Amino acid sequence: MNWRHFIPFFDTTAMDWATTPRLLRWLTFVWLFVGLAVMYSASFPVGDAGGDGLFYFKRQLIAIVLGMILFNVLIHAPLRYIQGIAGVAFIALLGGIFLTTIIGREVNGGQRWFEAGPFLIQPSELIKPFLVLQSARIFGQWERLPWRVRLTWIGLFCAMLIGILLQPNLSTTALCGMTLWLVALAAGLPYIYLAGTAIGGLFLAILSISIREYQRRRIMSFLNPWSDPLQDGYQLIQSLLAIGSGGLTGVGFGLSQQKLFYLPIQYTDFIFAVFAEEFGLIGCVLFMAMLVVYATLALMVSRQAKNPIHRLVAIGVMVIMVGQSLLNIGVATGALPTTGLPLPLFSYGGSSMISSLVCAALLIRVARESSEARVMSIAENPKVVSFAEARTRRMKPRPSR
Repeated sequence: MNWRHFIPFFDTTAMDWATTPRLLRWLTFVWLFVGLAVMYSASFPVGDAGGDGLFYFKRQLIAIVLGMILFNVLIHAPLRYIQGIAGVAFIALLGGIFLTTIIGREVNGGQRWFEAGPFLIQPSELIKPFLVLQSARIFGQWERLPWRVRLTWIGLFCAMLIGILLQPNLSTTALCGMTLWLVALAAGLPYIYLAGTAIGGLFLAILSISIREYQRRRIMSFLNPWSDPLQDGYQLIQSLLAIGSGGLTGVGFGLSQQKLFYLPIQYTDFIFAVFAEEFGLIGCVLFMAMLVVYATLALMVSRQAKNPIHRLVAIGVMVIMVGQSLLNIGVATGALPTTGLPLPLFSYGGSSMISSLVCAALLIRVARESSEARVMSIAENPKVVSFAEARTRRMKPRPSR
């Protein structure tokens, strides 16, 4: 592999790609750079209070560098090689998820991270691209697999959901469950299986909410945050104040007032509120338009894919990137109960950033293989035609003299 493949802006091979993967590549870069700028603005006051306003920004840059290396390696690696390691990576990260419930570090009531020196690693975020790959691989060839293999992987997928729920992390559990369900739906699995899975997932969510008081309080505060404006409803009220303060054009980059210790965790789960305050309704509409374009391109890639597994990978990436973004925006605007989902390529967090860039790279790789690898018929290939004609002429019997 050429060393330029590790450096995104020196990778000149992208000029030879088809239109769709090139658009996805630049759309990912725009999303990433806008998100990095907003994260810098949202995190600066908190970092400055600790003595270094660039503290979170510099850490995010490290994650982006690592993520971009993986991004460029993956867009140049055949998807069959990536799928070959997906199962092992999934099982390893599944073990890490259960290990966090025992020796993981607790942050804000959730035990989801490992400490690696000054950095935190979150297996439930890193497993997302491998969940997409492995679910696409299993559901894409469901009819050809024996029941032993089917049940084994269904059991592993359920174990992942239970492990994330035990951390506890209901929002990520719901997102991963939705991803599995939608990939299975796109694969054409029988409706009876899908209905049973949906009922089981709903029962699991109700059980989790019924035994955890803080999750019930979140639901109640979402319905009426002003009933407890200083406790459970405080975060959502501050988010709505930030979004409303943005008006049509926003207060300007870096000039958000709610990020000055009014809005909690403003550089992670509620970063969209800071974005809306600084860039206003116009900025929000442009961002939503970008999500629509990204989703449209993902669906186009899925339709163009000849391999059914590749088609499901594109669907899964779209759910992770666009679906998670919409869930985060829904929480920030009060349309959904408060959860802990980050905004892809925006929110602070190394594991989330790396996972999002890997997902984006998988979609671009599927787009490249779908648009650039085309089987040509003999009639379309002039070299084959000329060779066949020449061979035919040589085989013709010569006239007798």
